[in-house]
Formats: sequence, structure tokens, C-alpha cells
Amino acid sequence: MSWFESFILGLVQGLTEFLPISSSAHLRLTAAFAGWEDPGAAFTAITQIGTETAVLIYFRKDIARIVTAWFRSLTDKAMRSDHDAQMGWLVIVGSIPIGVLGVTLKDQIEGPFRDLRVTATMLIVMGIVLGIADRLAARDEAGGKHRVVRDRKTLTDLSVKDGLIFGLCQAMALVPGVSRSGATISGGLLMGYTRESAARYSFLLAIPAVLASGVFELKDATEGGHVSWGPTIFATVIAFGVGYAVIAWFMKFITTKSFMPFVIYRIALGVLLIVLVATGVLSPHAGESAG
Repeated sequence: MSWFESFILGLVQGLTEFLPISSSAHLRLTAAFAGWEDPGAAFTAITQIGTETAVLIYFRKDIARIVTAWFRSLTDKAMRSDHDAQMGWLVIVGSIPIGVLGVTLKDQIEGPFRDLRVTATMLIVMGIVLGIADRLAARDEAGGKHRVVRDRKTLTDLSVKDGLIFGLCQAMALVPGVSRSGATISGGLLMGYTRESAARYSFLLAIPAVLASGVFELKDATEGGHVSWGPTIFATVIAFGVGYAVIAWFMKFITTKSFMPFVIYRIALGVLLIVLVATGVLSPHAGESAG
């Protein structure tokens, strides 16, 4: 892998990991269009750890508060009613679906789900779902001539049931093109949560899933010793820096703006991808091992 390739792939990983547009789809399409070889499982695993490190740093105060309260609640019964302690349990509960489905659907995830036609379909379908969820949220926030403004739920209203639904939405991202943040944010909006709350829980929920998967992939991939450590570490630093900037921008953006630009982009990209595959410009399996 060249330094230029590592720079571009790290940039793509950092730009797309937290936006509701599917990082796995963009990494794969970048490799397919550029005609590059597969960067390898270790590269993907390490760069994902880089972007999740950005989450850890950006939400460091929230995470420290939640972890501290959760550990205290193990021995102090009075702490079990504390919101931060409950959040710790809810992140664990929400992580169960992706862990279970990731193991049981492993063959499908590494096989049929990798078809670019599936990726294109998911880009379009989940784009439409995100658009519907966003419109419902906007309607509640704005009210109207015959509608009153409705208060939407925040993370203080998060329950075990909602946490599991968030987790199931996150697990949908095992299919390339879905988008981890896109699916969980859509689920949150449809359950009546504010944009900010849905996005915040989405990012917190991704931490254990991505770090666990990254560590396991890294262990397996590095056993063969075929890792270009210089370019890989360089890409990870790029992904971390860009990812941190994207989180900061995105959390401010969603407090006042709609998700519609992402909806339009997803649908347009999905349609373009279907056309390219249908006309033979791209093979359904182009860049299959990337992302």
C-alpha cells in the first residue's frame, strides 16, 4: 500500500464513519473506483479503532461519568437509580443484538451481503427510512396550524426496551450500505427521540461493538504478519483527526438542521451504483474485500 492510498482511505474512513451514509460502502467504492488492492483486514480494524478513539475523546466526560457510576452501582444499591449508572447498563444491553447477529450471520455478512446490488439497495431503502424519520421529528418540533409542538424523548427517557431496539437498528449495519449511525439515528427518531439524543446514544453504543470487532480482526489479521505498519498507522492518525472534526461538526449540525442532505445523497449514490452495475461499468463484486 502506498502512502497516498493510506491517506485517501484514512480520509474516507474518518469522513464517513459517523455520518449516516455508510463508511463500509464508501471504503469499498473508493477501492473499486481507484482499482486498488484490498488494504487488508488489519488496516480496516486499526483505522476503525482510530475513529472510535475520536469518540472516546470527544465524549470523554460522558464516558468517564457513565463508567464511574456503573462501577459504583455494582456495590452501591443507591447508585442503581442514577441515570449515568443506568446508561452503562443500557449501552451493554444495546450491544447484545450486534454481538449475537454478528456471530450467527457471519457467513452471510462475508458472502451474499457483500454484493454491490445489496449495498445500493440498502443505501436507497435506509435513505428513505431516514428521510421519513427526519420528517416526523421536524413535524413534532415545528407543530403546525392543526398540530401542537410535541416534546420528544431524551436519553433520560431511555428504557431497556428502547435500548434493545436501538441495538437491533445498529445490528442492521452488518449489511454494507446501511450505516451504523444512520440506522440507529433513524430508529431513535422513529421512537420519538430528539436528533441530538439519538445521535449521542448511537455514538456511545458503537464504542464496545467497534472496539471489540477491531481487536478480534486485528489479532487474526496480524498473525500472518502481512501489515504495512507505516501507511496503516498514518491512515489511522488521519482517520482519528478527521473523525474527531466530523463528530464535532455533526453534533452541532443536527441541533438546527435536517438530515435531508444525507437522505438525498444516499438515494443518489444508490441509484448511481445500480446503474453502474447494470451497465457493466462495475462488477457486483468489485472491491469486495475492502471496507
